[in-house]
Amino acid sequence: MLYYKRKEYPAFKIRHIYSNRYLRLNATGVKNVAAIQISDLTKTFGDVRAVDNISLEVRNGEIYGLLGPNGAGKTTTLKVIMGLLDPDSGTASVMGLNSLENPVEVKAVVGYVPEETVLYESLTPRELFEFIASVRELAKASISSRVAEIAKGLNFTEYMDKMIVTLSSGNKQKCLLMAALIHRPKLLILDEPFSGLDARVVRILKDAIQIHVDNGGSVLLSTHIMEVAQALCDRVGIIDHGKIIADGTLEELREQSKEESATLEQIFLKLTEQVDEVTEGVDNLREALSG
Repeated sequence: MLYYKRKEYPAFKIRHIYSNRYLRLNATGVKNVAAIQISDLTKTFGDVRAVDNISLEVRNGEIYGLLGPNGAGKTTTLKVIMGLLDPDSGTASVMGLNSLENPVEVKAVVGYVPEETVLYESLTPRELFEFIASVRELAKASISSRVAEIAKGLNFTEYMDKMIVTLSSGNKQKCLLMAALIHRPKLLILDEPFSGLDARVVRILKDAIQIHVDNGGSVLLSTHIMEVAQALCDRVGIIDHGKIIADGTLEELREQSKEESATLEQIFLKLTEQVDEVTEGVDNLREALSG
C-alpha cells in the first residue's frame, strides 16, 4: 500500500522522486547496503517508551522475523522504518535511505503491509491498483497482467470489481498484499500479514515470501504465528517492553535461552518470561471447564 502526506507530496512530486531515486539506486550499487539498519532507536508516546534504544539489521536476501508480545513495540518499530512515525532518537534506514529524512523515497522501494487495514474503501481493488500503478509510474499493460496473476493465485479474481468496503476482512487483507507486491519491491515489510487468511492463502503467501527472497529480495516479518516464523525466518529478533532481548538464528536463540532443541515458541515464552503465566492460565481454564 502507498502512504504519504497529501498536503506535502502531491502525486506528480511523488512520481518525480520515484524516478530520480531509481536512477540513483542503479548508479550507487545499493545492493551492498543492508536492507534495513536500525541504530539506537527510541520512540515514546507520552510516558510510554514504546521502543527503547534498539538496534538491529536486516541483511540483503534474508527473512528476518520480529517477534514480541502485544504492546512490545513491533508495529511502532515498523512505522518508524517506513517513515510514518518520527523517532525521538536514533536512526532507521532502508537500503541506505534515512527513513526520517527520505520518507517518500523509502516508500518507493518497499512493499508494506500494515497491521491495520488502511484502504480507499470507496474504490474497487482494480481502481486502487491502477491508482498505485500510476503514482509509481508502472507500465499499465505489465501491471494488469501481474495483478491478474496475483489475484488468481490468491483466489481474488471475482472481487476485483467489487467495492472494497463490501469485502470481508480476509479479502481486504489480500488486497493489501497485492498492493504491496505489484511493483516487485526489493524489500517487503509485513506486519501480521497472515491475519484473516485461510489455510490455502497462508500457504501461498509463505511460498510467495520465499520466492521473493529467492529472487534477491529481503523481508522483515512481524507475526504472532511461531510455527510460521520458525519455518520461514533466517534470523529472529525478540522484542519485549520496547527492547531487543534476543537476536539470531534458531540455534543462536537456543544458546541464548539455554534451551537445546527447543522450538521457537518455547524460546519465546521463556525469554519473555511468560511460561508461568501460560501455565497458570491453562490451570485456570482446566478448573473452569472441568467443573
